[in-house]
Amino acid sequence: MKDEKYLHPSLGQAVLRASIQSYFILLMFTPFIVKGCSLELLRTGEEGIVTFCKNSHEQIRKQLRATGINLGNKIDVVQKFPFLQIKVNNINMTINLELACTIYVRITNSK
Repeated sequence: MKDEKYLHPSLGQAVLRASIQSYFILLMFTPFIVKGCSLELLRTGEEGIVTFCKNSHEQIRKQLRATGINLGNKIDVVQKFPFLQIKVNNINMTINLELACTIYVRITNSK
């Protein structure tokens, strides 16, 4: 408290600004691991387990039921282009991107 009167106001702001910038730089370079994402973001050869499906439209719900994709199913991405080809319960199938966006998986193996 006694030394505060000798501190120039702009110097205090500069120290605070420098510490905030250091914190953000640390955050930018801190490594992280993605553990889950929508099925569309998996790369060819990656696997995931279905954790939930975000389905607000009845047509998408019908498509999910028709494909047999359920919570807990293991999904392998076989091919991404020109169509998204996946393997579920040892059955290869092709699904559209709209359906893949609604399926969220926990990544089990990553390249």
